[in-house]
Amino acid sequence: MNFSDLQIENKLKKSIELADFKTPTPIQSQSIPISLEGRDILGTAQTGTGKTLAFTVPMINKLIKDKQAMALIVCPTRELATQVMATVLKLNVREIGIGNALLIGGESMQKQLRKLGKRARIIVGTPGRINDHLKRKSLDLSKVNYLVLDETDRMLDMGFTPQIEQILNFVPKEHQTLLFSATLPNNILKISQKYLNNPERISVGSLSAPIDKIKQETYEVSQDKKYHELINQLVERSGSILVFVKTKHGADKIVKRLKYDGHKADAIHGNLRQSKRDRVINGFRNGHSRILIATDVAARGLDIPVIKHVINYDLPQVPEDYVHRIGRTGRAGKEGSALTFLTPNDRSMWNSISKLIDPNYKPPQRDRGQKKSFRGGKKGKAPFNKKRKFNDNKKGSFRDKKKFFKRDDDKKSNFKGKKKFFKKDEDKKSKFKDKKKSFGFTNNPKYFGKKIDDVVEKDNKRSSFKGRKKFKKRQRPKKFSFKKHKKK
Repeated sequence: MNFSDLQIENKLKKSIELADFKTPTPIQSQSIPISLEGRDILGTAQTGTGKTLAFTVPMINKLIKDKQAMALIVCPTRELATQVMATVLKLNVREIGIGNALLIGGESMQKQLRKLGKRARIIVGTPGRINDHLKRKSLDLSKVNYLVLDETDRMLDMGFTPQIEQILNFVPKEHQTLLFSATLPNNILKISQKYLNNPERISVGSLSAPIDKIKQETYEVSQDKKYHELINQLVERSGSILVFVKTKHGADKIVKRLKYDGHKADAIHGNLRQSKRDRVINGFRNGHSRILIATDVAARGLDIPVIKHVINYDLPQVPEDYVHRIGRTGRAGKEGSALTFLTPNDRSMWNSISKLIDPNYKPPQRDRGQKKSFRGGKKGKAPFNKKRKFNDNKKGSFRDKKKFFKRDDDKKSNFKGKKKFFKKDEDKKSKFKDKKKSFGFTNNPKYFGKKIDDVVEKDNKRSSFKGRKKFKKRQRPKKFSFKKHKKK
């Protein structure tokens, strides 16, 4: 089957030829004829199988026939929305000329408003920005009769469920819906039952199995040696490399180190502005930077044919994301390779990923006496040995410790020798007594008539515990003022 065999408009057939799309993929050959009939579709297929063209061709064909119709495509990320719009523009040549608007965050609102003002009939966007325009009343979805929810599982994972439901409230009840997803969890089945009208179920390939042409490898490494091994892999491999990390901070940190070591690298994550994201992706596509460090924001829908290798520097948080990550290579039937670094802490997550790929997978059981080959960069402590502490024959036994107690007793017996030091302290005190000839201020005018020895004796008496009790019991007047008297 070829695209020329499809029951579509001649204008669209010519634009497909110009875009160099020749043979439909399995998902395209199954879904396009059904969607041309106007039926709802619940489609599942692996990433990189051509889902975008599967819903773009029937959409443009419908809009050519019906001049009043509108189409809305909702995507989870800005990158995916941009790529979908790029595919639309390939088919929407000047002869067809349907107005369009890309509504994503990080881009000028005024530019989007101008696009919408020119009677845009193809709307591609992310849930957040589409809702912003709906609140502003700058977007009218009352004529939408073709709705596409792309990468729906990703949108639900990102918490877009309430925003999608708000968008669907503005769309007329009578419309055609195409829901595409890489996986099919229960929450998507609920949405399909609620919003899809007797949909045709289309599934291409296994939902969890990676593409066969991707060569998968694992490398066991400790956490502190990960970066050094990454450098080795970058030197050994040729072509563009996509490296996945866990956090935004980690991505920026690795890029900084790679640039310092003389490698051309860039980072892509959620904190970048849209203009910066576009520059990074275009630079990677054009070969300006050979290495792209990415978080999971780039794991889905990022269609860059030049990617030859994917390296999982950190494992994903969700097992399903592993399939989407390695699906960035081996696009459109090409070969690719995927390398995953495994640390001791990744053991349980890797078992979950392996079970997802192969349901018959059984985790390897280690022998009890077998030691771990690495310790994950942490200094290993000596194993606890009961015999070491409680064996009387060894030097560290309790009986031998009596010798140390005797030494302490001997030290106490040498108390007389220390009296010399106490005498020195007493001499210092005596010198201090002599210095107590001049006193400062006092509130007792008769104080200066007394002898210094009497004063010192009284001070010593006050310092005793009994004297303190009397002092506490002594009643003072409520208003007490301290008058200064100085010796004349």
